[in-house]
Amino acid sequence: MKLISWNVNGLRACMKKGFEEYFKEVDADIFCVQETKLQEGQIDFQPEGYECYWNYAEKKGYSGTAVFTKKKPLEVVYGIGIDEHDHEGRVITLEYEDFYFVTVYTPNSQSELARLPYRMQWEDAFRDYLKELDAHKPVIMTGDLNVAHQEIDLKNPKTNKKNAGFTQEERDKFTELLDAGFVDSFRYFYPDKTGAYSWWSYRFKAREKDAGWRIDYFVVSDRIKEQMKDALIYKEVMGSDHCPVGLEIEF
Repeated sequence: MKLISWNVNGLRACMKKGFEEYFKEVDADIFCVQETKLQEGQIDFQPEGYECYWNYAEKKGYSGTAVFTKKKPLEVVYGIGIDEHDHEGRVITLEYEDFYFVTVYTPNSQSELARLPYRMQWEDAFRDYLKELDAHKPVIMTGDLNVAHQEIDLKNPKTNKKNAGFTQEERDKFTELLDAGFVDSFRYFYPDKTGAYSWWSYRFKAREKDAGWRIDYFVVSDRIKEQMKDALIYKEVMGSDHCPVGLEIEF
């Protein structure tokens, strides 16, 4: 199976920058997007041969996720079942016979870390949600997790230690998730690879200089890690401030 995840930073904008062409070309079994920034009816995208599932934020032009899958799931769940966390369209879960597929757009801690306390609550609730799923069958979770886990995961670690996405608190929560029985697929295959980034600021010509961060992940249940074939970062794909990431896995 080929799985793709991409924070498109506004799907309508990304459509004008080659999204549909890339979608067809990559021919994924499951393709999910984060930060759609849409309300229902604002886009007409129904790719042939795919089932489509959308989770919209209540706030217009904000957040939002979608999943396009060739194989119809047994069940689809929107959100994590906790009201305070389920108004921003951040999570979609697809249940299949052999696994759960979860796409997520993790809340950003924001400038001055204004939303860090909320982010910490979210992290605990989302980790508990994944552990609950994992108790039934293996989980493949993917999306923009808004954290660079280790210093190797961003170009300038020393100057970003107090910034959203690289605070010790956020990094520790990611470690807690892995310790709960999950694997960062990219580091499983490429533990020491540098320059493996999936997001670049629009400022300071960051992408041109490749001053990036790896904040988009495929995280899988530990017990299926040996079924993974490869983890990929498609740095050459433009259209957003993020690039797509991928996972190849066999069931």
